[in-house]
Amino acid sequence: MKAQVSVIIPTKNEERNIERCLQSIKNQTFKEYEIIVVDNNSNDKTKKIAKKYAQLVFNKGPERSSQRNYGANHSKGVYVLFIDADMELTPRVLEECVTKANRTKKFGGIIIPEIPIGKNYWERVKAFERSLYNKYGDATTDAARFFPKDVFLKVGGFDLTITGPEDWDLTDSILKAGYALERVKAEIFHYEYITSLTALFKKKFYYAKKAHRYLKKQNISTVSPKTVYFLRPIFYKSWKEYFAHPLLFLGMVGLLSGELIMGGLGFFLGKVKQL
Repeated sequence: MKAQVSVIIPTKNEERNIERCLQSIKNQTFKEYEIIVVDNNSNDKTKKIAKKYAQLVFNKGPERSSQRNYGANHSKGVYVLFIDADMELTPRVLEECVTKANRTKKFGGIIIPEIPIGKNYWERVKAFERSLYNKYGDATTDAARFFPKDVFLKVGGFDLTITGPEDWDLTDSILKAGYALERVKAEIFHYEYITSLTALFKKKFYYAKKAHRYLKKQNISTVSPKTVYFLRPIFYKSWKEYFAHPLLFLGMVGLLSGELIMGGLGFFLGKVKQL
């Protein structure tokens, strides 16, 4: 059967997540797909598990953008879907995406709502934050995951010079090229893993170091809803949620304040040193 959709998954030591992700693809109602796993030198059982499900398993680094582009360049599908190993597709994701794509003129990409799953307190706080974006959709944070392969290649795929906001950059580039974005109702479960606040803040600092490239490329102000969480209108539209979940709300304010500080430090370091 010819693949209409190529599902591309970058991995790095994901043995605890990858089988759940791959099984959710196997359970899709739409069956005309191929699975491509692009691994970055895992030293656990990631590749062994992937080979039980995927048509193609590659080894490629150094970052997820290069892994995704590599997978797309070796894909056979009309469409490409990029997901992460810590995600689980609900059964109708592919079906709804293909149906929507076939009905949309000058189609460029599809936003798939993500339902965050958290266990410990900080994971639940981060899940609470993300739920605000996903409940109604938010133009500031929305990024497409499903694309026509020809459109993806036409805009150059993921920009390898940008690490962090590369999903936003790709979505913005597709919109600027005059293509339409759509949204489906089928959801993706995204399992949040926060081992410590220190690890989370270090990750934010790392990804922020090249954010200046994205802002310059897309002509976005340094101080804007893209960069400052508390400037996003969705936070003020969701005030009823804060009264319903006061402990999560207080944790979210503290967490976002810490991420804002570390992200700001990373941003200015990257801009000064032109990283």
